[in-house]
This record gives sequence, structure tokens and C-alpha cells, in this order.
Amino acid sequence: MLNFDFYNPTHISFGEGRIAELDRLIPANARVLVLFGGNSAQRTGTLAEVQSALADREVLLFGGIEPNPSYETLMEAVALVRREAVDFLLAVGGGSVIDGTKFVAAAANYAGEPWEILQSHGGKVTQALPFGAVLTLPATGSEMNNGGVVTRKSLQAKLPFRNKLLFPVFSILDPSKTFSLPERQVANGVVDAFVHVVEQYLTYPADAPVQDRFAEGLLLTLIELGPKALSQPQDYQVRANLMWVATLALNGLIGAGVPQDWATHMIGHEITALYGLDHAQTLAVVLPVMLQQRRAAKHAKLLQYAERVWGLSSGSEAQRIDAAIVRTRDFFEALGVKTRLGDYQLGQEVIEPLIAQLEAHGMTRLGEHRDVTPAISRQVLQACL
Repeated sequence: MLNFDFYNPTHISFGEGRIAELDRLIPANARVLVLFGGNSAQRTGTLAEVQSALADREVLLFGGIEPNPSYETLMEAVALVRREAVDFLLAVGGGSVIDGTKFVAAAANYAGEPWEILQSHGGKVTQALPFGAVLTLPATGSEMNNGGVVTRKSLQAKLPFRNKLLFPVFSILDPSKTFSLPERQVANGVVDAFVHVVEQYLTYPADAPVQDRFAEGLLLTLIELGPKALSQPQDYQVRANLMWVATLALNGLIGAGVPQDWATHMIGHEITALYGLDHAQTLAVVLPVMLQQRRAAKHAKLLQYAERVWGLSSGSEAQRIDAAIVRTRDFFEALGVKTRLGDYQLGQEVIEPLIAQLEAHGMTRLGEHRDVTPAISRQVLQACL
């Protein structure tokens, strides 16, 4: 096992009806800005619940944060925070709203140009406003980690950032708030969580059986619950377990002390930035090909994945690895998430612009061995067509 530090200060309030606890979780004298996305928070009554719980505080609202939160929109929120002397932020929504709130928390009192926060991948953050979250879409794990991703539309740049100051103070996870989600968002959430686990697990052996077994348990749970979440949208227990799996997939626990990959995510970010695909759609496209292209480097863990996750123990090693990759692709397809660029009307013409984006953003040595060069990324994208 590799050396590691594990730190996660986020308080989780899990279960139905926990939004009422905002009155206890947020300081009584706080000036609160509630950030949210589109109309769903209002339509479902979640925003009204939040406002009721915060009735004794000064509360401002900021809506319109996009599914891939944009720098341009978030800077409007930063201006509001500065103008109104807001001192506590509350994200109400999914990972995009929470990611955006993290950026606003970091940018509000940043002395320089806030774009530097993203250019430095969060390294230049020295202070941040406190913030909490009310999660409505299980997928990204942003409710219990210190990272996010923001897109600057004018530059077609989608950049990740991370800083120890950007953990939520608390997150409220009420599974009943996911009942009304569209099937596409539920399926995307399952895929996103699945790939989060894979990118921390499917690398090379590090003599870390605790992390491996945790990761395999999460993957098996997603395989079991994903279809049920689509076919039984009102099943509280299914949604509760799905919500918790997505949180555990990226709260730092299974990645402690093991090598991590993230090449699939970095390539996926560029596909979203240039061509507008959902984040999970890009992951479903890239991951099966990435596993195939890098099967030699991932050989031992692919065999472990084949046996422990997909129950594949017969046939040659090559046959088991092939079957595990096919099962992975089939799982995404069964959820209704397509796995080829052609499924999204993207062809050969996208390859070189994507490689140029990777190079422009310094994504030239990706993966657990830092050996995924632009040449390898080009091979992966060619095979995604």
C-alpha cells in the first residue's frame, strides 16, 4: 500500500426529512446565498423546504447554474456574494451545483483573477467561504470531497480543481429528493459513480485488499441497483443505497493508498467542453476503449475485476479480460447510455481538436503510470468512433 493522508471533515445528514436540520447546521447570524440549477428545485418543493428551514436568516437566491457549471455564470454569483457581503453558501442540487458553489467559495475573496484558481487546479486557493449542500442527484460525490470541475465557455475549457479548503461543512442527503429525476439523469449518475470507482481501482496491484474489496463492493452494488433505480423510481431503499454508493465512490476512502488513473475523465472533460455531451456519456464512450487499449498495463487488475466483479473465472486470461470489458460496455448500454462517439453524431473530425485541447491544458501524461501521451489518447479516441 502507498503512503497516504486521509482527511474528510464533511458532516453527512442522511435520510428523509433532514432538510429541516439546516436551522441547526448553519450559523444563526449567517447571510446565506442559496445556489441552485434550473426549475427542478422549485418545482419539486425542495427550494421551498430550504427557505422554510432558513426562515430566521437573511437568504438570497442564485439560480441558473448549468449542468456543466460555467465560469461566466459563477462569476455572476461571485459578484453577488461580494456585493451583499454573503458569508455562507448553500448548494441545492447535484454535482454541478456543488462544484460551482466550491468555485464561488474559493473565488469570493480571491485577491487575483479567479480564473487563476482553475488554471492552478485549485492550488492558489488560500481561503474559502464556508458552504454546505443539499444533494438532489447522486452521481459525482462532490457532496463529500474537495474537488470540482468548471467550464469556461469562451475558451471551451473544462478544468478540474481541488483544495483542502473546499470540503463542504455538511451535506444533506435525502433519497426522496431523487424520486422525480428523469431517467437520463439517474442513468448518468450510475455511470459516473461506476467510473469514479474504476479509475481508483482498476490500475495495478498495490497490496491494498481493504480498498480493493470496498471498491468491488461499490461496483457490485451499482450493477445491482442501477437497473432497479430506473425501473423502480419510487423505491426509497434503492435510491438511498444508490445515493450513498455515489458518495462513497469519490469521498477519498477507496482511493487512499492506491494508484489512481483519471485518464478517462480528462479525455471526457474535453469531449464535453467541445461537443456538449453529458459528462457520464463521455465516460461511457471512453472507458471501455481505455481498458482495451491499456490492457497490458492493467492486466492483473483486469483479471481481478473480471473474476470478482463480473464472476468470470473460466477461459484464458485474454478471454476473461475481453469479456469483462464487454460486460462493462453492455452495462452502460443497458442503462440507456450509449458508448460510441458515432452514437452522438461525432466522427473522425473530432479527433484532432480533442487532442489539441488535451495538449493545451497540459493533459499529456495521464494515467496511473503517467504514460497516456497524446499519441495514446489519439488511439483511444479513434477506437471510440
